[in-house]
Amino acid sequence: MRGWWQDLTDLVLPAECEGCGRPRALLCAACRAALCGSAPCRVRPVPEPPGLPVVHAAAPYADSVRAVLLAHKERGALGLAGPLGTALAEAVRAGARGGAPGLPPDPPGPREPPEPPLRSDTAARSWVDGTHGGAQGRTASLALVPVPSSRASVRARGQDPARRIALAAAGELRRAGIPARVLAVLRQRRAVADQAGLDSRQRQANLAGALEVTAGGGRLLLAAGAGRIVVVDDLMTTGASLAEAVRAVHDAYRDAIHDLHKEKNTRVEAVRGRGTDTVRRPSMGRQNAITAAVVAAPPDSFGINRN
Repeated sequence: MRGWWQDLTDLVLPAECEGCGRPRALLCAACRAALCGSAPCRVRPVPEPPGLPVVHAAAPYADSVRAVLLAHKERGALGLAGPLGTALAEAVRAGARGGAPGLPPDPPGPREPPEPPLRSDTAARSWVDGTHGGAQGRTASLALVPVPSSRASVRARGQDPARRIALAAAGELRRAGIPARVLAVLRQRRAVADQAGLDSRQRQANLAGALEVTAGGGRLLLAAGAGRIVVVDDLMTTGASLAEAVRAVHDAYRDAIHDLHKEKNTRVEAVRGRGTDTVRRPSMGRQNAITAAVVAAPPDSFGINRN
């Protein structure tokens, strides 16, 4: 006969692992290892959408990892945000250590010299140059920008899964001594069709111009620019969502620089250097390159390194 304490335990503790169904564990050791136990890798979908930055993923989207992500997103297993955040934090760190710049191409026109570092660049940049810690080391501030869910999805689920995981990842990074915060500055500017069943090209068309940065968000991105801006999501499939998010962040960052120059009465349209016809325009420098990180990606996107 079941005692009252057993009934109470069932209310407090999960009945089974969300990854494999083993009893008495929210996430068993084997499923946790599948999610967080391997070194994150760079992932590249085929075909690769234009504007996709360097993306790192913690685990292949299969088996128990797939089950865990679906449990968190669709069934409201909010206790999984912690381990999912740990996995995302590792992917963020992998990208910050060795990720190459992932900016969309500059618009046509004369190429300007690189922008000088912002004054706040004196804050640390270790995850970029590998000098974390020590007397000379400086720790780069990381700004995690989650890809937003639609308003309808948030209402239906009662949460924004990517934002919740990003908050957990930022906490994990801070506990490791890496300054990090979440900038939830992206929002949908128009309705989009359900992505299920769409191929890569159709998803790109469906999402083109769908995201924007909220009012004042560009200034927040600019303030974070001395470190690394990392667009984050729970899952990458074709890369269309990440590419659109980077486009929106990139445009807002450029607009914020433009506005800042105008406020300082700088001639933005044409500031010509001595002895040259090069036109300097505000730009996002390589020290502020956007990268991306996700918890999981399709297995066939791992290990693809094309020149």
